[in-house]
Amino acid sequence: MSTTLYNRIPLGRGPLLGTHKMHAAVALGVLAGAGLVWVAVRALR
Repeated sequence: MSTTLYNRIPLGRGPLLGTHKMHAAVALGVLAGAGLVWVAVRALR
């Protein structure tokens, strides 16, 4: 069976938020946001 473009496009296979890469990206974003808030608070003092 040949590989077609239709077979290469993931149509709802696995939730995006369920992947380990997505969890790592969310965790990194939360840490970066917390760091920015901390820097802003330190700068305003």
